[in-house]
Amino acid sequence: MAGRDNGETTSATFAQPRIVAETRPDGAVLLRSTEPLDVHCDHVGQELHRWADTAPDRLLITEPTPDGRRAVTYGQARATAEGLAQGLLDLGAAADRPVLLLSGNSPEHLELTLACYLAGVPVVPASVAYSLSSTDHRQLRAMAARVRPAVVFVDDPPAFAAAIDAVLDVARAAGTNPPTVVSRGTPVNRAGPSIVTFDELAATRPGRAAQQAYEVITPDTVAKIIFTSGSTGSPKGVLTTHRMLTSNQQMMRQVWPFLQTEPPVLVDWLPWSHTFGGSHNVGLVLSNGGTLHIDAGRPSPALFDRTLAALAEITPTISVNVPAGYTLLVPRLEADPGFARHFFSHLRLLFYAAAALPQALWDRLEALVEKYADHPIPLTASWGTTETAPAATSAHWPDSRCGCIGVPLPGVRLKLVPTDGKQEIRIAGPSITPGYHDRPDATAEAFDDEGFYRTGDAVVLVDAADPNRGLLFDGRIAEDFKLTTGTWVSVATVRGRLLSAARVLTDAVLAGHDRDEVTALAWLNLDEARTVCGLPAGADVPLEHPELRRHLASALANVGAGAGSAGRVARLLLCDEPPDLDAGEITDKGYINQRAVLERRADLVELLYAPSGNAQIIESASVSAGGR
Repeated sequence: MAGRDNGETTSATFAQPRIVAETRPDGAVLLRSTEPLDVHCDHVGQELHRWADTAPDRLLITEPTPDGRRAVTYGQARATAEGLAQGLLDLGAAADRPVLLLSGNSPEHLELTLACYLAGVPVVPASVAYSLSSTDHRQLRAMAARVRPAVVFVDDPPAFAAAIDAVLDVARAAGTNPPTVVSRGTPVNRAGPSIVTFDELAATRPGRAAQQAYEVITPDTVAKIIFTSGSTGSPKGVLTTHRMLTSNQQMMRQVWPFLQTEPPVLVDWLPWSHTFGGSHNVGLVLSNGGTLHIDAGRPSPALFDRTLAALAEITPTISVNVPAGYTLLVPRLEADPGFARHFFSHLRLLFYAAAALPQALWDRLEALVEKYADHPIPLTASWGTTETAPAATSAHWPDSRCGCIGVPLPGVRLKLVPTDGKQEIRIAGPSITPGYHDRPDATAEAFDDEGFYRTGDAVVLVDAADPNRGLLFDGRIAEDFKLTTGTWVSVATVRGRLLSAARVLTDAVLAGHDRDEVTALAWLNLDEARTVCGLPAGADVPLEHPELRRHLASALANVGAGAGSAGRVARLLLCDEPPDLDAGEITDKGYINQRAVLERRADLVELLYAPSGNAQIIESASVSAGGR
């Protein structure tokens, strides 16, 4: 474990795993924790009332403004949410007419979500890209047609005008009552759709309708409908019940016991239209009386300075991020010891999820903790899906290894099923979705005959003789492919080795289905590339720079050292166009959609396999030395 070990901190940070395994005659392995799931709230509204009663003046959420930060306390959030709940019901919101949120993270977004929780109305958070980046609003139209919203929330009606029109078009085509638009700011023009301001709606006096709606909420009431990002298939509306959300947070409290006495402080950019940001992180704060400071940045070169500014101002107690975020953060910590000491000063955990963390990045994080932290700060991971609310496993011990996604949480049962040469992980428990909104066909396909949810992800046990050592993520079964030799390529494994060897890359997509060799399309980490090329901060990095090409050729050789054709990357092409979110190449949380990239950039893939070669292509140093 990284950091200076005083014994006391780590013992309070994690609960000891107690996992039992059973191997069936058919080869399936069942895993579960012997720790029972403790009692938890029936619905999320109870969590809001609990903290508004016991700590009304504690900060729930802040957001950056030109003059500093705007803050909302638990007491203020409840008062606003209660007025909004009545207002939403007055506008026709109901179990079958939810509230569609088109704008991104903000106090108003959270307060509308809490209002839905209090009113027993499903909230549907949509990716902002579906409204502002799309040209045809195809995804947004499909969502609106499925959920038939009674209310639509936007930050600014003029900016979202085309998206609002798309939702209204869907309602007109279906012959349903058009939704009312709620605006965060004052609309420039009251003409067009029916628009009320957020403040007007929040000023509604709570009445008997809101009280009656609250009284009939049960653990099985649908709290949210979250549309999946579609990284391995078309987006579906995942029904997320109150039981799923409250039970999942209780699971996390049992494996991170410090949450019971230390309310978490997060500095978070992750979009609430995804389960990591909207269910896991918001739930972590709300269930434990913590504070969420909205980070207006994200892990992209154009916006990352906003993240750095937020972290320079606020010290989180849990660092939550995706690997792409740590890829940009680590060089800044290495370059600024004062910033590193500040960042680590109150941290309990360095936590990542949503994608695999390269081993080289893990090693650099551990080295930073060892050098600049004055207390132990474990690196830890969790794993889950939108359908699992989301956490299903956690590496809750201080010396877990890179790539380990942990063990099943209390109350979760795992089944590892032999599938196409791998072990698919399937899940059952109180935090698992009952299915997909308006998709009985997809719901039926999602579960096996024992009721376990089929994830499509593969895992392996770290130690088959000791299930307490945890599971290693072994890739998405749908992403793996075969070479013409008939050999399977484990995309997650090879991609992880490539990103570890080539520290100048932020991400990569592997190609090679029905080909003789594996190749890659990749994107640069500009800060790291400038260091390798000896360029000053802010300078352009020519993709043909000899030092950059030499570094990547050497990295490809290291990846392929001692590996067969399915374990090495023969050639690489750097993409000068970043992954396109509107085209589905990347999600809001930074996860690359391999299939979308390969389809959209098929011409670049063909360059990688062109017999005559191309000056843009970087070949493995071992291949270059020996000839193709």
